[in-house]
Amino acid sequence: MLLEPPSVTVLGADPVHRRCVLNGAAFQQDAITSLNGWQYAVFYASLPPPAASEPLFIHLARRELPHGDWEVLVLDDYPQTVDDGHNTVQLGICPGDGTIHLSYDHHCDILRYRHSIPNLAARPSEFKWTPALFTLTLSYLPGLPPSHAPFSYVTYPRFIPTAQNLLLTLRDGKAGLGNDHLYLYSPSTQHFSYIGAHLTGLQSNPYIHGLTYHHASRRLHTTWVYRDFVCYPGWDDPQDTKHKQQAGPNGAENNHDICYAYSDDEGHTWKNGAGTTVADMMKKGETIANDAEGITAFAIPKGSGLMNQEAQAVDKDGGVHVLNRDTLDGTHMWKHYYRSPGGPWTQRALRPITPGSRRGRLAVTNNGALYIILPDSTSATMQILRATPADDYATYEQVWEGHGVTGEPLVDSARLEREDVLSLFACAAAGDGKRDVVVMDFRV
Repeated sequence: MLLEPPSVTVLGADPVHRRCVLNGAAFQQDAITSLNGWQYAVFYASLPPPAASEPLFIHLARRELPHGDWEVLVLDDYPQTVDDGHNTVQLGICPGDGTIHLSYDHHCDILRYRHSIPNLAARPSEFKWTPALFTLTLSYLPGLPPSHAPFSYVTYPRFIPTAQNLLLTLRDGKAGLGNDHLYLYSPSTQHFSYIGAHLTGLQSNPYIHGLTYHHASRRLHTTWVYRDFVCYPGWDDPQDTKHKQQAGPNGAENNHDICYAYSDDEGHTWKNGAGTTVADMMKKGETIANDAEGITAFAIPKGSGLMNQEAQAVDKDGGVHVLNRDTLDGTHMWKHYYRSPGGPWTQRALRPITPGSRRGRLAVTNNGALYIILPDSTSATMQILRATPADDYATYEQVWEGHGVTGEPLVDSARLEREDVLSLFACAAAGDGKRDVVVMDFRV
């Protein structure tokens, strides 16, 4: 059954004058989410004309579901000036106290973070939507000192709501030479605590597809690939910035292996797919290292077209889905890698792709239907495929194709699970060379 055309609402103008895309990147977890009947989205944009196109500022939008108008506030105290596609903005909401958290503008930079007053997302109709609801930019997480070492070299922050708490993960170090660190925000204290470096790269760094909390089982899942490090002149200079150039020698050609681990205690203890503990974060120095037992789901060598940070989702039964691509079948193919509840892993090809294509997205409904959103950067089109648990997700039906859509699509997973509405955050052509940041709502 094909999807009906989506309802499209515009959040604001995308900054097309920039070389790098900042709105819509696969590693933004999340740029759109919902809680308590309200939806939230975050993006960068210039101030309205006649203001100059630079700098950019964080725009945070909200609307009451299902059809409320978007309200947009601008955090104009922080100008974003770096033209680097890593420097996106992330949004997280703590279910326990309704605080909204933002982290932004990082590529091996000092932490930039702010949060709202309590209950803002718990009782949204009680608050006028203004910047005064948020702190200024902080270089630390409340409860931890600014001198905490990982805060000085941050890339890829992500927020993950659990039953009542909020997790934050971030990478320190540079491409091919870094670790992932995990923090827990408690609504009872309104502070963060440091859990530890749950993923440590040995002459490499892990690139996670995501951290997904499965509410029914209270299980936290993560999958990732490794990128091996290649030394270059000056790599060990503390002032080195060559690794920020978004080009070799530590590029995606050095990605290898799809790995998997899960936690039943919000990231404090990690197990492999067989249920063997591979890291107890309560023990000093324990971490998931490259050689941890049983973490490799698929052994994929370097130079096989494997992408970093593509997509991950967990279905209603606890099955784990990963979207990535490899060349092991002789053609560069998008693939659906799937771990049924309890195992084993399987993989199925979706279709040939053009090397360097934009990364896709996965989304799961409350009845287990899997939607695979595939962008094509060469033609500004986007396709949506659907698979179901009826045949263990073995059949892929194209249910929609649209044109003029760019970037890497993002999904409001919380709304999809509750309401069977697929809200996609994307960028869409607006004529005359302009582009809008939009939300596309599909009734599924």
